[in-house]
Amino acid sequence: MSIDVKICGLSDQAAVACAVDGGAAMVGFVFFPASPRHLTPQQAAALTGDVPDNIIRVALTVDADDALLADIAATAGIDMLQLHGQETPERVKAIRARYGMPVMKMLPIAAAADVAGPEAYEDVADRFLFDAKPPKDATRPGGNAEAFDWSLLKDNSCRKPWMLAGGLTAENLAEAVKISGAEAVDVSSGVEDAPGVKSIDKIREFLAVANSL
Repeated sequence: MSIDVKICGLSDQAAVACAVDGGAAMVGFVFFPASPRHLTPQQAAALTGDVPDNIIRVALTVDADDALLADIAATAGIDMLQLHGQETPERVKAIRARYGMPVMKMLPIAAAADVAGPEAYEDVADRFLFDAKPPKDATRPGGNAEAFDWSLLKDNSCRKPWMLAGGLTAENLAEAVKISGAEAVDVSSGVEDAPGVKSIDKIREFLAVANSL
């Protein structure tokens, strides 16, 4: 079977087109000033307009306030909100209700106990993203090219769809999927030539590997 892929941190039209043409299931746009991939809702709108309706357009936010979320929902042409911060289950529930969009909650993983994280969010999130816990000196919670022990996810009890993220590249994707049992993955830094600079060749290669699995 092929693996669903989300190409995240897109910031230019060529990279968006490459993701779409290569068969990505989702395209992600970052709304977090500390990230080198940060966009405004207006900048994102210029990129999402040509994305086909069968591809999910995802907004990555980090503990965003209501003003930013409202601007994203009204302006950016987004289908799903990805909450990549310390949002509580109550906050996730409120965001989902207020903006009427499905929500994906990121959960940081470093040890076996972290895999139980979805339990608190099962009733309020539509999807989960398992990402590596950031280094202690990191300025952002994701996009750090950090991986974790993929075997921690094998046979996990999550009842909602979930994605694997963290340090994925075309070279290690097949191994990561085999070990974790993931049916969907998220990549950002692994398809870049430099932080925030997407590589058309790396996007194409990553999607080709995913489509071959």
